[in-house]
Amino acid sequence: MYDFTITADSKSELYRELAGALDSLTADEPDAIANMANVSALIWQYLPGLNWAGFYRNVGGELVLGPFQGKAACIRIPFGRGVCGTAASSRETQLVEDVHAFPGHIACDAASRSELVVPIVYQGELLGVLDLDSPEPARFDAGDAAGCEALMAILGPRLAG
Repeated sequence: MYDFTITADSKSELYRELAGALDSLTADEPDAIANMANVSALIWQYLPGLNWAGFYRNVGGELVLGPFQGKAACIRIPFGRGVCGTAASSRETQLVEDVHAFPGHIACDAASRSELVVPIVYQGELLGVLDLDSPEPARFDAGDAAGCEALMAILGPRLAG
């Protein structure tokens, strides 16, 4: 059983503690789906203000829904479409303060107002994306982007098998 106590006073400390917990959860587990499931639960538990936290996997050049926490979600997203598809095709983190202003936004949950999507790349291969949604406008900032990029840098090799 895993029991993490994360009591950070700052955002940078929060992400450092999350990185330690993520490392502990995934270090000895070779199954990508199990690792994504635990990481989505970890993020959901400790990042405030989320209404969705999860993964889309790169399956044959298309994003396919992976483990997540939150309401039922879109199952397939083409590269280049919406925030997740844009992150997948550009391989760049997408930090969107107002999803309604993002061209081609895919509204899986009408309550979502802001979104952070981090591509997961390992050895030049796009494995998928981490997708975080919030009902709060401008919920995510550069600190969240950097923190989630660091988390995905740890997770990426553990998804590649």
